[in-house]
Amino acid sequence: MLHSPTEPALALDTLAHGGAKAIHWVATATAMAAVIAAAGLLQPAPATGSPVTATAAAAAAGPPATAPDAHAVTYPLDCRGVPQAVTATAQGDLDGDGRPETVAAVRCDAGSGTPPHALYVLTQDRAPGAAPRVVATLLEAGRRQTVTGLTIGDRTVTASLVGYSSPAVPRYSPDTRQLAKWRWTGGKFRQELTDSRPGSV
Repeated sequence: MLHSPTEPALALDTLAHGGAKAIHWVATATAMAAVIAAAGLLQPAPATGSPVTATAAAAAAGPPATAPDAHAVTYPLDCRGVPQAVTATAQGDLDGDGRPETVAAVRCDAGSGTPPHALYVLTQDRAPGAAPRVVATLLEAGRRQTVTGLTIGDRTVTASLVGYSSPAVPRYSPDTRQLAKWRWTGGKFRQELTDSRPGSV
């Protein structure tokens, strides 16, 4: 919160002679008004005494917030000893607070086959040195889907997903395709499937 500094008290010297004309008082009042206005617009910066300008105020606010680093998080994904792999990320301000979030597509790095993805939303506290953390899971790995595209736009997460219509479908031949969207509404992410088509992918 910005606080306006207290105006310094202005000491007026005793006039050398008391019989001043009206025009003298008008000139004095005009000069004093100009001094007070200037004091309100040009406040000295701390420790430097230089005026605070809009540019200096913006610089003092610091650089724009950066999105959380998706590779600096341990995800709630059980890989049974196999490393986790972040395969896609997207960044954007999803809740409108002026700070970007990161959405990460993560799967187990099995080394062969196509392990399913999970989708996580990351945020980072404002405190200096704060670590990124998972605040929402958009897609569980148990859905057995693979993320083939990931974007953020208009505060909405959009993911292209391929999957399987039944457990009998071989892992090397996904047969469903979906375009899924999640939007932050009413304090939580709401999902909508805008397209769902069976058939060879």
